[in-house]
Amino acid sequence: MSTQPADNVNPTDDNSSKSDISQNIVWHEDTVSRERRESNLKQRGCVVWFTGLSGCGKSTIANELDRMLVEQGAASTLLDGDNVRHGLCAPPSVLATEHDSEFAERFGLGFSAVDREENIRRIGAVTGLMASAGLVTLAAFVSPYRRDRDRVRQVVESAGQSGDFLEVFVDTPLEVCQQRDPKGLYKKAIAGEIKNFTGISDPYEAPQKAEIHLKFAAGMTPADQAGEILKQLHERKILQSR
Repeated sequence: MSTQPADNVNPTDDNSSKSDISQNIVWHEDTVSRERRESNLKQRGCVVWFTGLSGCGKSTIANELDRMLVEQGAASTLLDGDNVRHGLCAPPSVLATEHDSEFAERFGLGFSAVDREENIRRIGAVTGLMASAGLVTLAAFVSPYRRDRDRVRQVVESAGQSGDFLEVFVDTPLEVCQQRDPKGLYKKAIAGEIKNFTGISDPYEAPQKAEIHLKFAAGMTPADQAGEILKQLHERKILQSR
């Protein structure tokens, strides 16, 4: 008896049918191998995962690194926490502009612990696919929970090899982030206008063994920090000489 293709699963099936849906999903092997894609690009696909408090400099450093990579002829892409919240991980209020309220509430993501978990799960799946395509994939997300980041590492490395996931801890003190407050979020969080804000009303679990630890130092520029990461990418043979 043939297995019913996943695309033909009836979306109106009841919960008991949904619980068995995994039996209808079969991994389809690519004709073009990851190794062939990486050979063409002259680099190894990987995920460079920036984590740290809001305002620590994740996005700025990631953008600077992206610029450096492109200038060297590397194939890179950048996923930013705020940008992804406009689409893939949009909140209910954004989805409600195009979908009904039931859909928006079911698939929209807020900032509760469970919503943050799903946010990082979705991003982890996307970065894993991009790395498998041979791209140097930069991901800048607060990602406050250690367990969620470790799960992304597992997804990425299980599809490739150990070392395909590089955790970058942008270690900027909370007081410096509050002073910067580029979006005015800390001010709102302290005033009680924003709930579940990391560093104020929600915890941040710092990496214990990040591959790259960028400690805050007065006078160090985003370009300096991006340069440290770029050096690591060359030393780890992720980038080949061009």
